[in-house]
Amino acid sequence: MSNIAGKAYAMNVITPLRWYMAWLNKFFFRFVGWFPSYLNGLITLSLIHYARWVVIGRNQFPHVDPAQPKENLKYSYMLFASNFNGSWDQYVDSFTFAIPKGLDLFWTGNIRYPRSVPLTPFHEYIRYNQIETIHYYSAYPLATSNDIKSAKKVKAALIEFADGWADASPDQFQKQYHALLRNLQNDLGDMSPAPIISMAAAQVQKRHLRDLRKASERAAIDKILAVDESRAGSPAASKQKETADE
Repeated sequence: MSNIAGKAYAMNVITPLRWYMAWLNKFFFRFVGWFPSYLNGLITLSLIHYARWVVIGRNQFPHVDPAQPKENLKYSYMLFASNFNGSWDQYVDSFTFAIPKGLDLFWTGNIRYPRSVPLTPFHEYIRYNQIETIHYYSAYPLATSNDIKSAKKVKAALIEFADGWADASPDQFQKQYHALLRNLQNDLGDMSPAPIISMAAAQVQKRHLRDLRKASERAAIDKILAVDESRAGSPAASKQKETADE
């Protein structure tokens, strides 16, 4: 799946925003920048690489060629972009549990936003407005955000160890080296593919197939209804009705 690169998943959601409310959303984002403690629940989620909200005015979309028709958009739009580890459901649920009021604040004025709780309407809203990531590149696809933090910790510990024990005797060096390994044992994990990668991909594929099946079922029902309406309005059907009335 193009949304997935190794252990990371790329999410892009763009939602219509009432243009006269865009300034309020920008103020909320600036407010959170002034008081980052408001997002403490989000910051503590180790599965998130980053999350970003961007308000795009209805007149701010790029005009790349003189021949491009001028757009007269009714709404501004809000783009939410994020990278995370794990499955789609895990991420959306974690977001909801971490900052439910924050999500409701950020999506203020967005068309048909159902609020973050209960979960099912919120899931449907995100899924409906999510854009497929056509190309997603990760320099370290098998490294989670926790793997990166552990790698930085291991590097710092190794540099400190080398500076402190480079001239030690073999016995003392071995003793300190074993102590170093004990202290870092929780940070020396294997960056091999984890089951959650295939689970996430399977869930995305399952959701896509389900949407296709529902669309096919709706199309079949619409076709049957159209045929029934056509038959009901045909001369033959009218004649049969007149005969039945007689």
